[in-house]
Amino acid sequence: MNTVQIKRIYEPKDESDGFRILVDRLWPRGLKREEAKVDEWLKAVAPSTDLRKWFDHDPEKWEEFRQDYTFELRHCMSAVHDLIDKVKKHKKVTLLYAAQDEKYNHVVVLEKFINNLLQ
Repeated sequence: MNTVQIKRIYEPKDESDGFRILVDRLWPRGLKREEAKVDEWLKAVAPSTDLRKWFDHDPEKWEEFRQDYTFELRHCMSAVHDLIDKVKKHKKVTLLYAAQDEKYNHVVVLEKFINNLLQ
């Protein structure tokens, strides 16, 4: 069975993480690449710059952001399939993100989108 989980990139790496993929468009602030212990960086599945800036992690914009980001994902399926291929290859994948808000961030949407496609 393939497992996709999410985690803040600032949390320590754990053996249970499996293959670690950063899914932010920008490299996380204050974090050196050597310290991040990222196996791959997939910028293409992150929200567009315009959508990210508009949302700005505002919970009041969450529903509209979720819908708009899902629309973006449906229109970049080659990048989504790249991610799915990595999940199938590595069985356990952790999607890494830098946002402070663990509830209202794009990776919550991405995880659900990917898991729905894997079913």
